[in-house]
Amino acid sequence: MTIDELLKTINTHVPFDTAESWDNVGLLIGDKANKVTGILTALDCTKEIVDEALNKGCNTIICHHPLIFKGIKNITQQEGYGLIIRKLIKNDVNLIALHTNLDVYPKGVNAMLANKLGLEKQQILNPENIAYYKVQVFIPEENLSDFKEALSEAGVAQEGDYQYCFFESPGTGQFKPVDNANPHIGEKDQISHVQEYKLEFMIEYTQRTLTQDLITQHHPYETPVYDFIELTKQANYGLGMIGKLKEVTTVKNFVSHVKEQLKMPSVRFSGDLNANIETVAIIGGSGIGFEYAASQKGADIFVTGDIKHHDALDAKIAGVNLLDINHYSEYVMREGLCHLLEDWLNVEDKTFNIEASEINTDPFEYL
Repeated sequence: MTIDELLKTINTHVPFDTAESWDNVGLLIGDKANKVTGILTALDCTKEIVDEALNKGCNTIICHHPLIFKGIKNITQQEGYGLIIRKLIKNDVNLIALHTNLDVYPKGVNAMLANKLGLEKQQILNPENIAYYKVQVFIPEENLSDFKEALSEAGVAQEGDYQYCFFESPGTGQFKPVDNANPHIGEKDQISHVQEYKLEFMIEYTQRTLTQDLITQHHPYETPVYDFIELTKQANYGLGMIGKLKEVTTVKNFVSHVKEQLKMPSVRFSGDLNANIETVAIIGGSGIGFEYAASQKGADIFVTGDIKHHDALDAKIAGVNLLDINHYSEYVMREGLCHLLEDWLNVEDKTFNIEASEINTDPFEYL
């Protein structure tokens, strides 16, 4: 399997275009033509992670946090990110980042954390809305079949795993060619009545130009009539998960459970220590900003990382319980991504090992 084939497989399940616009995902360093000899999954890409990949015979690292993210001013051998980048290039190691696209994936980082905590009846906390177009085209009956075939073959009018998704309704088209018109049907200066169909179908937001070109190319009329109606719908992906514990518990018992399951020496709680906890919302990494939406959806506690003093104080005053599990809690993606990759890759394509990094890249020491 080549890096290019691996990227296409990943994109099928965790599309790169579902990442935030500010993010940096995909192949950051490497060659798409390279053959994959082994994959190492990691939260961060550090010098130690690169050494681990080399020792394990893995020429591909898939990490959650992008190595190339902020502005890098130099790439030198002596220090900083430049040292890591040089080491990757020198040893022909490919680096792929799956960041916010893995966050919003239904089986991604937040689902992995929710599973670790034993949450049941899981649902996406904040489903995203995606824009799309409904298209209407009016076309003579005799041209309908060929027109639909042309559109379908070009990849439009698809819904998930279904192709050739059209709806058609009959009607009578009326027009009068004048001046320099060159009508496909009818005579100049005469009103024509034609049995036409209104053809309706959905396209992705990015397919508007393609669809417009296809209509112009394959429609028999020199001035076809069509509409693009912009709509939105709820996506089947989004940020965070919300679910229920098997039974109601106290804050102290829940905190102990979290520390045990995530193997964390320390966490921070803000809120009512006497509260009962059953419904839990979680966003790995830094999810402040969604705590009130979580509360409105019935969450007894909102679990995330990187909580600042004033955010915690505001939430406490508002009666919202918070648990800060540190940004490093996302390390669960190392094992979780291994399982996903095993499921995504065909057995005949996987002639290499997929391993999770064993290195702790948490920058903090707990004293």
